[in-house]
Amino acid sequence: MADPVATEASADEHESAHHRSRWPIIAAGGAATMYLGLGLTILGSVSDVFPGIVGVVLALFGFVVLVGGLGGWLDQAYLRDYWQHGTSTEKKYSYEATMVSFLLTDIATFGAVFTYYFFVRVGTWPPAELPDVLTSLLLVNTTVLVLSSFTLHYSHIALRKGKQKRFLALLGVTVVLGVGFVAGQAYEYYDFIVREGFTLTSGLFGSAFYGLTGLHGLHVTLGVILLFVVLGRAIRGQYDSERDTSVSTVSMYWHFVDAVWIFLVVVLYVGSSVTG
Repeated sequence: MADPVATEASADEHESAHHRSRWPIIAAGGAATMYLGLGLTILGSVSDVFPGIVGVVLALFGFVVLVGGLGGWLDQAYLRDYWQHGTSTEKKYSYEATMVSFLLTDIATFGAVFTYYFFVRVGTWPPAELPDVLTSLLLVNTTVLVLSSFTLHYSHIALRKGKQKRFLALLGVTVVLGVGFVAGQAYEYYDFIVREGFTLTSGLFGSAFYGLTGLHGLHVTLGVILLFVVLGRAIRGQYDSERDTSVSTVSMYWHFVDAVWIFLVVVLYVGSSVTG
């Protein structure tokens, strides 16, 4: 017969090890390296002080480390020995509080780039290189992203009500819409860069435009990766009304990038056409 004291001690040790992880630090280091690389890329594109290709390589390396860190963190926190993990309200609130903390720091990140844009707007406006950014593609992309928030929200509601088929269907639609938005933004870049010659080096507005939309696009891409992970786990039957922590946290992240996009459209796309 197993010693209950030893069993409890082993469980406590497993739980403690579960919360101690090197992966968040690795992911944070990757994010910092990626942002540094992006900054150096912009610096290299507007001056000869620093070779832009070094910044590109550094940013790509940081992105790979970031994704790897997030993947390792996900595996340790959710996937490894999943069926042996217990569920508790306290643990769920802990993960949700962590996501809220991350999103608060992300607000500061976006705020720094928006502040740069607001300083750009202080000067003579509009600048001569300002392109026509209010296009039908913008309307389609915005509709797709907003709709994806609704499908994800109702997917989560279906899960809490025990309606697994509806949960899976709406989650699948959300993934498709997320991929569609990323593809739409990639096509917008192609249209601006190749057809109109509007690039990162096209004056102050060019750097602000690609800085903001690129930062947001990166967040959406990471969100799509997270949604694919959630969908894969959902297909394996790892969610129910009591086990929905990762669905909840990923939903918080996705709704955040949706809200940022709406603000970005109003300030950057619509606001750019408003003269002072």
